[in-house]
Amino acid sequence: MRSLTELDKKHFIHPTSSIQEQQQKGAKVIMEEGDGIYLTDITGKTYIDAVSSLWNVNIGHGRVELAEAAAQQMKKMAFSSAFSTFSHEPAIRLAEKIASITPEGLNAVFFTSGGSESNDSAVKLVRHYWKIQGKPNKRKIISLKRSYHGVAAASTSVTGIPEFWGMAGHMMTDFLHVDTHYNHTTEQAVQSLCQAIEEAGPETIAAFFAEPVQGAGGVIIPPEDYFTRIREVCDAYGILFVADEVITGFGRTGKMFGIENWDVIPDVMTFAKGVTSGYFPLGGVVVSDPIHEVLKEKSVGTLFHGFTYSGHPTAATVALKNIAIIEEERLVENSKQMGDALLHGLKKVKKRLEIVGNIRFVGLLGAVELMQNPATNKPFSSNLQVAPKVIEVLHELGVVCRSVTYDHTNIICFAPPLIINQRQVDTLVEAIYEAILQVQQQLGIKAE
Repeated sequence: MRSLTELDKKHFIHPTSSIQEQQQKGAKVIMEEGDGIYLTDITGKTYIDAVSSLWNVNIGHGRVELAEAAAQQMKKMAFSSAFSTFSHEPAIRLAEKIASITPEGLNAVFFTSGGSESNDSAVKLVRHYWKIQGKPNKRKIISLKRSYHGVAAASTSVTGIPEFWGMAGHMMTDFLHVDTHYNHTTEQAVQSLCQAIEEAGPETIAAFFAEPVQGAGGVIIPPEDYFTRIREVCDAYGILFVADEVITGFGRTGKMFGIENWDVIPDVMTFAKGVTSGYFPLGGVVVSDPIHEVLKEKSVGTLFHGFTYSGHPTAATVALKNIAIIEEERLVENSKQMGDALLHGLKKVKKRLEIVGNIRFVGLLGAVELMQNPATNKPFSSNLQVAPKVIEVLHELGVVCRSVTYDHTNIICFAPPLIINQRQVDTLVEAIYEAILQVQQQLGIKAE
């Protein structure tokens, strides 16, 4: 353990982590094994992986079927480029499969290595789409405050969380951020979008990006009429609607794709994470038939965009097996059922504790919001770090979870593997109750 900790500090720069904290304390935990909804560290301690690591291990850890699928493909042909119209069966089959399960009319797929690349690619593709139609000024991208779309150059700029802009400065121009539906009515949020469009000029706007559920922003679920109104606005102004399904795709929300919960079809959809359940890096962009037709007709010469691993044959093979497991084991349905069970259990927790405010779930994607006074929505002072304290107690209790504290909020986010069962849900709920109770007592607030 000590040797690994020192090597970690000396050689490994961690993503989205405090470098100083790593150097002072070492790695928080060094994981060694995964099985189902559980992770085990090198000391032998086992944890419930209550966020599917990074919202992505949808079919659970330790699935030998994916390892076997990868091994078979690697033995046959581990890699072959898809540049210069070279192709191979796994990518072709996966593109066909994705087209068959996405909403109607989304049938052409561009592959990437992950979510940041997917949203970066979507920005470039929608700008290219307008440019080849003689509208090069339609470049601006609108997204939501508190949104997260990745950390590549364009996707960092699409992201609506200012903390991600500070590291190296805002990366690109022509990106606008409007009010989310969090703590706003649908009408207020839509008006914010319309105002931004009018001020910028519709002729300059290429697309509106939104997560069906804002994940890293705090699992923010939209009102029922929100996306219907968004679709209407985009159509009225001649703007493309891009749904970022990186977190919400492949069963996470109790539907195969999150946007299906609101019966709206986007023009473009991005995906990653759950497509392989994290067993291999893979992402992509799916475009509508009308967009594909324009590309086929007017995109002359080489499309100068692509990644070495676009359409990676081993990644595609793993994805095909992963999607087959999701379908065969009815994990989309289980996500809905167990999400309802988790919501039911946490509503009981709310009744027993004083600092639990809003509880929200759609499928197995949800959050508990902690407040000083839930009745008046009064937040805690930021310096109390209430949600991070709950996360620490959960860690001690053997639960891996994450908090969101942007804009003075204290939100605990949940996204366990889609294979979770009722017994495991009950265990998780009890741990959540115990962790919040301990922190509530530390704050000097008594439970009923």
